[in-house]
Amino acid sequence: QVQLVESGGGSVQPGGSLRLSCDVSGSIASLSGMTWFRQGPGKKRELVAAISGDSRTRYAESVKGRFTIYQGSTNYTVYLQMNSLKPEDTAVYYCNVAKVWSGNPPSLYSEVWGQGTLVTVSS
Repeated sequence: QVQLVESGGGSVQPGGSLRLSCDVSGSIASLSGMTWFRQGPGKKRELVAAISGDSRTRYAESVKGRFTIYQGSTNYTVYLQMNSLKPEDTAVYYCNVAKVWSGNPPSLYSEVWGQGTLVTVSS
């Protein structure tokens, strides 16, 4: 069983910073790139940042220069460093892995999502 667990959300004032973490567990053999999405109040879910298996990154225009996605010491943890936060960044942030091979022999799991972590930016 593959699980993604996000952490690090919370409340912060405008201009503040938070770091979100996403840990993938479950006898992982390998996985594709990882992506952070978010869904604000009354909004559709949108891509925030993504990192590929070879560490290429891409960002939504709205967060470029403020957010940074990077991997931990293993490829099974990804972080989202969020600086200069704005009220419009308020959302539930979700971690996603497109493809995960887990177990022995490996089974393929597709589009695995975490439970989400709430970020609130307000004065």
